[in-house]
Amino acid sequence: GGGGGTAAPPSAVGWEKNSSGRPGARLMDLSAQMDPAATAAAAVDLNIRLMRWRLMPALEPEKVAAQRCLLIGAGTLGCAVARCLLGWGVKAITLVDSGNVSYSNPVRQSLFAHKDCIGGKTKKAPAAAEELRRIFPGAEARGVVMGIPMPGHPVGAAEVDGVRADAEALDELVQQHDIVFLLTDTRESRWLPTLLAAARRKLAVTAALGFDTFLVMRHGLPPPAEEAAALGAGGLPAGYEQAAPAEAAAPPPPPPPRPRLGCYFCSDVVAPANSMTRRTLDQQCTVSRPGLAMVASALAVELAVTVLHHEHGAEADADVPAEAARAATCDESPLGVVPHQIRGALSFFRTDCMLGRAFGKCTACSATVTDAYAARGFDFLLDAFNGGDYLEELTGLAQMHREAEAALEDVGFFEDDEDEAMSE
Repeated sequence: GGGGGTAAPPSAVGWEKNSSGRPGARLMDLSAQMDPAATAAAAVDLNIRLMRWRLMPALEPEKVAAQRCLLIGAGTLGCAVARCLLGWGVKAITLVDSGNVSYSNPVRQSLFAHKDCIGGKTKKAPAAAEELRRIFPGAEARGVVMGIPMPGHPVGAAEVDGVRADAEALDELVQQHDIVFLLTDTRESRWLPTLLAAARRKLAVTAALGFDTFLVMRHGLPPPAEEAAALGAGGLPAGYEQAAPAEAAAPPPPPPPRPRLGCYFCSDVVAPANSMTRRTLDQQCTVSRPGLAMVASALAVELAVTVLHHEHGAEADADVPAEAARAATCDESPLGVVPHQIRGALSFFRTDCMLGRAFGKCTACSATVTDAYAARGFDFLLDAFNGGDYLEELTGLAQMHREAEAALEDVGFFEDDEDEAMSE
């Protein structure tokens, strides 16, 4: 106004009473907001939450971020899977590998640089974990230098204690984590992690590469111990096929539960063996198109995240995307279908989702094998490592082979062909 008097200062300006009731300055600690690591963590969380706020309200980023992930293998697949997990906000990542970083690695394996190759003594697992922490300071990444004991690789008397320690340490790691990613480059190196994941009922995801083909699959979860006794080898109630209604008028029995999904070894009719025998050095190296590992690794992580969002989690049955093959009872995850196997071929730029049920004679996840491990522990593993046909005899595969050979001999069509050839 036009008055000449001095206006009183607003009451909001000046000292405020503190906790002691006396006028004083009000202080605010902004150091947390100025910490780059805290800023990075907030930015990562915000990026993921934006997906839920703007596009998918059913997304559960907190559930994904809380997963503890064990990566068996810190090579091309392991590096790519770890980076993708960081993108989903996963912080607890453990990498297991016994190899060193070589000069050929950095161009394909995204967590290594040229400096890691010099001297040839840098271990992959710790170096990869260190790089994850450098990329995202909030990552709780660690590297474990450990060899994976394998069937077909005999253990000498002087090696028993070391192999026992590795097997026990790997079992403990599996128990400490929620998801196990199998990312090694030989078939037999996936056997022990597969067995341990089945024995401890952990979600296991395998990624495997060929030259221009890949396989990504989740392993079926064995039933809980209290249900296992009532189930047959294939996951059906024992004796279900022989059961019949007591009376003709009795209602039909309820449909049996679906057999569980198979593991990486369920499609095999031979036990894993030493795949490196009689191979030259160049044949021992995995040779694949450079982009293949990134495709397979991304699918492996996205499959695991999709399974986590399913109502039944790791126990979810497989959805087959092809409309003609989809069962009406399949429940989709909010993120889409939850397949069992994803097989791709870059030569056709094609990806197919496939389904394979558990095999009652599987050398890795069948009840026969997991029960033997529970009963005998490392002694069972040692027999599997050293015995060429031990797993096949234990699971009944060897007997199945003998019966198949006997059936072929009984048919006798080879003799008929020879007789016809001689008559001509």
